[in-house]
Amino acid sequence: MPYPELYNWDSCAQFVSDFLSMVPLPDPLKPPSHLYSPTTVLKYQEGNCFDFSTLLCSMLLGAGYDAYCVNGYGSQDMCQMDLTRDVCPLTVKHQEVVQEEEKVPPKKYAIKPPRDLTSRFQQEQETKKQEEIKAEEERQLREEEERLLDVEKAKTDPLHGLRVHSWVLVLSGKREVPESFFIDPFTARSYSTQDDHFLGIESLWNHKNYWVNMQDCWNCCKDLVFDLGDPVRWEYLLLGTEKSHLSLTEEEEDGLNDDDDVENLGKEDEDKSFDMPPSWVEQIEISPEAFETRCPNGKKVIQYKRAKLEKWAPYLNSNGLVCRLTTYEDLECTKTLEIKEWFQNREDMLELKHIDKSTGLNVDYFKPGHPQALRVHSYKSMQPETDRIMEFYDRARVDSLVKREETSKTMTEYYRGRSDFLSYRHVSFGDRVKKLSLNSAESNPRPIVKITERFARNPEQPADEDVAERVFLISEERIQLRYHCRDDHITASKREFLRRSEVDHKGNKIVMTPDMCISFEVEPMEHTKKLLYQYEAMMKLKNEEKLSRHQAWESELEVLEILKLREEEEEEHRLTISIYDTKRNEKSKEYREAMERVMHEEHLRQVEAQLDYLAPFLAQLPPSEKMTRWQAMRVKDECLSDFKQRLIDKANLIQARFEKETQELQKKQQWYQENQVTLTVEDEDLYLSYCSQAMFRIRILEQRLNRHKELAPLKYLALEEKLYKDPRLVEFMKVFV
Repeated sequence: MPYPELYNWDSCAQFVSDFLSMVPLPDPLKPPSHLYSPTTVLKYQEGNCFDFSTLLCSMLLGAGYDAYCVNGYGSQDMCQMDLTRDVCPLTVKHQEVVQEEEKVPPKKYAIKPPRDLTSRFQQEQETKKQEEIKAEEERQLREEEERLLDVEKAKTDPLHGLRVHSWVLVLSGKREVPESFFIDPFTARSYSTQDDHFLGIESLWNHKNYWVNMQDCWNCCKDLVFDLGDPVRWEYLLLGTEKSHLSLTEEEEDGLNDDDDVENLGKEDEDKSFDMPPSWVEQIEISPEAFETRCPNGKKVIQYKRAKLEKWAPYLNSNGLVCRLTTYEDLECTKTLEIKEWFQNREDMLELKHIDKSTGLNVDYFKPGHPQALRVHSYKSMQPETDRIMEFYDRARVDSLVKREETSKTMTEYYRGRSDFLSYRHVSFGDRVKKLSLNSAESNPRPIVKITERFARNPEQPADEDVAERVFLISEERIQLRYHCRDDHITASKREFLRRSEVDHKGNKIVMTPDMCISFEVEPMEHTKKLLYQYEAMMKLKNEEKLSRHQAWESELEVLEILKLREEEEEEHRLTISIYDTKRNEKSKEYREAMERVMHEEHLRQVEAQLDYLAPFLAQLPPSEKMTRWQAMRVKDECLSDFKQRLIDKANLIQARFEKETQELQKKQQWYQENQVTLTVEDEDLYLSYCSQAMFRIRILEQRLNRHKELAPLKYLALEEKLYKDPRLVEFMKVFV
């Protein structure tokens, strides 16, 4: 197959399961009387379990697997493709491997943690209460499951163990398959050879041979040995040269080293060998359109236990939806719990939409390439200033923003790998002073009350001068700084500035005083105690506070921009089309049609050039009489005269068009001179545009006329020479050459 997706057994089985529609056997107790070829099954896109298995086995053999079609007996659910008792594989949550963090050895000198004053008795009671509630919920769920199992057991299948089914067996060995397993072609699931769904095997076959099972299936397929080289367990139909070999132990292999026995065995089998004739079935071919469409008519619905899975072909839905998984609370599938929707080929790079109906939480997942570098968007409402979480591809952003959490009163941002070592910013908002009908960050921004910023360690600066946390208490007019702690210290330096206005109410300038800076330094230094140093530090912090407030305001505007962009994307939901998809790509289609039109015109031009130029003049002669020299001269003269007249007419036509364009331009220029004073700016622009276009046309006509005057004599001489060499006139022109 020319598709890499069909090289592995799981994706190959999934394709067969999606591509075909299941048709039950006419008689559930008997295998079909004949089998359709894989090409026929692909053509009609439907079949029974034997058709599914034949197609899947053919594709697996082509991919290099040791695969066999199996004729046996299965459970009722498997034979009827009833998945209402099975859990959907997409709902199974994979257990994440939690990596244990390495415990940092405690320092020799460390601060003891504060004493825990909470009541252990209350904690134990609360834990016990939670465990009782959880146990009660598990008991109720277990009772419900047992009740359902009892109901299912009451509905026993009267044909249990007699229902005929076909599936695929993949033996270990080839393609690095470590252990043999079964594949159900209806569901594309793999099962162990010990699974209870498979109740027995009658026979199996591939493209080379047919084997009949001679083993007892009283314990289903659990005790079967799939050693096809053992004629006691598997009776073969054709004794071919490529039959499976008996699996032997080392001791048994040592006992068969006698050369005479081997030669005798070869002589006995030499006359009885018979190979399977070559297949007369056509080669399996799947068109790119069929491979992309997958499901019959582009849609397929599978009902699971408390879940429904819907699949669509790409580009079938205008919004790019290709898969939807709906999970329900009850077995009747009436109360929706959550919805997951997968998308493809979206221009906004939307990949997955998760809707939780119980909490109202929506989570959108995006692939790399979104205009705002959005990765995950969690929200309950698209209205601004509501609870939401936005995660970004930090490498695609200039500010290296990783995540933004927003509530009605706060906004928290996380950064990674910034040059200024900023890693965290938390902004607290107050109530708006003005009450407007439409409040937004542009028209009526929320007042900022507090900004908290945290920085990673800068190794180029001393820890006592490297700020770890910076808090702007805007409403209280205070600025708090906390520096990084040195490795050999247990406390960090702190500093607090009282941010006052530079002038008082009388307009007098306020002088920096020692009480405006409160500091705690682990190792005090002389220069930090000076008022000039403190003043410069406070002025720098004031500028940084303005910058932080501006960045917080820009973050609010960016949130509004993203929300507006997401609303537009959901309304338009435009899809991307590859340039290689010539059927859907309109630009490529228009270009191809234009090229075909140019080629067609070129072909017509070539055909016209190959037309007989003497045909109109020879048609005037009597058809039965032989041409005389006088008639030949007349035909030549008339042809040259007609061609000369056509050249003159063409020159006159170009000259007439040239004169017409020139006169119209002169009239327009005269009109402009008469009305130049009263013209508006738009009229002048229109006049200048007209003059530019008119001059362009006049220049082109002039060039065509000059070129025609140059080429006309050459064309006339070329035609005259061609007439002299024409085989119909050459006999009469020899005298004049």
